[in-house]
Amino acid sequence: MSERPAQRTPNRQLAALIAEAGFSNAGLARRVDQLGLEHGLDLRYDKTSVTRWLRGQQPRGTTPALIAEVFTRRLGRRLTAQDLGLDACAPVYAGLEFAASPDEAVDIVSGLWRKDSGSHAELRKIAFTSAGLVVPSRDWLIGRADEKVARAEPPLRVPAQIRSAGGPAGRPPGFAARRRHAAERGPGQRVTGGDIAALRSVGELFGTLDDAYGGGHARQALVRYLEHECEPMLRGSYGEQTGRRLFAAVADLTRLAGWTSYDIGAHGLAQRYFVQALRLSQAAADRTYGAYVLVTMSRQAVYLGHGREAVQLARVAQQGAGGSTPPLVQALLHAVEARGHGVLGEVRACTAALVRAERALESARPGDEVPHWVRFFDEAQLADEFAHCHRDLQQFRAAAQHAERSLQLRAPGHARSRLFCRVVLATARLGLGELDQACLLAAEAAGQAAEMRSVRAVEYVRDFERRLDPYRDAAPVRVYRDRVAAYG
Repeated sequence: MSERPAQRTPNRQLAALIAEAGFSNAGLARRVDQLGLEHGLDLRYDKTSVTRWLRGQQPRGTTPALIAEVFTRRLGRRLTAQDLGLDACAPVYAGLEFAASPDEAVDIVSGLWRKDSGSHAELRKIAFTSAGLVVPSRDWLIGRADEKVARAEPPLRVPAQIRSAGGPAGRPPGFAARRRHAAERGPGQRVTGGDIAALRSVGELFGTLDDAYGGGHARQALVRYLEHECEPMLRGSYGEQTGRRLFAAVADLTRLAGWTSYDIGAHGLAQRYFVQALRLSQAAADRTYGAYVLVTMSRQAVYLGHGREAVQLARVAQQGAGGSTPPLVQALLHAVEARGHGVLGEVRACTAALVRAERALESARPGDEVPHWVRFFDEAQLADEFAHCHRDLQQFRAAAQHAERSLQLRAPGHARSRLFCRVVLATARLGLGELDQACLLAAEAAGQAAEMRSVRAVEYVRDFERRLDPYRDAAPVRVYRDRVAAYG
């Protein structure tokens, strides 16, 4: 007599959450399908599928994580697949968690570094999700700095046969030196001010490479540095003050890893780095830097066309940073809000935010003490923000004026920023009917983009080329295309 197949256990956790959310089976299936579309997945679930899940059948692939996200959005709290009685699966939302403690934050971010430094090509294909912005930004805004980040140095075990040997307190000669050497070999090491200074120097180096040559040039080396140098430090020993400085330095490097990922078009991965940098900034007790991370997230949202989310992130940054932030930081926060309004075509709101940014910059003084990361925000950068906003609002004359001013003021070392501004100027000239000048400017930018490893640089040029379609048969456009083709 053949054995009967094992009976599935009804999923009471899922049933309870469906009741709490007020979903019908068909409604839940429809929401899972819609969320799948956001991630490029063609799912065909229906009410029968949900009935099977309730009877204990386990959905496959990334579906459990998608179901969990549907409930997270509905109920306003983070839920995992396990909370729904479902098996863990491909982590489409891994890395978007805002950790509850510094130790958990270290575990999450170090796992992200390890996956990225390996051959996990799929990680770089994960899609950006606007829903993934809500919980981290909210938790940062209402959260407080962690009470304690210090980690004690684990005791070094002394073999029994030498405990009674020479040296003070029964320690053998040279014990202290060997102890110091052992402490430098990975987790458990004592973190010094010199270690943190080195992290800052590395950040400056990678930041310079990124701005001059594109995020693809040194991104992978930066991620490996985070894995092999920063993780052992975070798991080392340090006091409160050193620990805060360590978390601040690692937050800066993690944000930069996200920025370089964003520059190569790995938007879902970049989003995860930004969320983790935001959490590390909370451990560092640095609200102003957390606001800067949110600014970075807002810029990515602008680039991807999520104007409403960009505005919300900028406003959360303003609220979280508070009114006592330096004028230069305030100028940056208002300028980034303006960029979001520009994408949305909100002329009055965009103009008002730009005016606030301009006034804040005017109130800044050369001797003001400001964070290192905001020193780039000067007249050239503000003019660049104005130019982008006016381009998005199709105010091409103003866009051209501000773009020209930015290019006049901007230092040559900021090659990618100058390239972006040159394309904005070309777009403005095109909008004003100055086809010859527009094509000359864009051809120069295209040549520079060919020398960089920057998907954003290429996309700026492609955006201009799409605007050329109505003029495709004009002589300046043919010359432009011939020049660009020569760049390979």
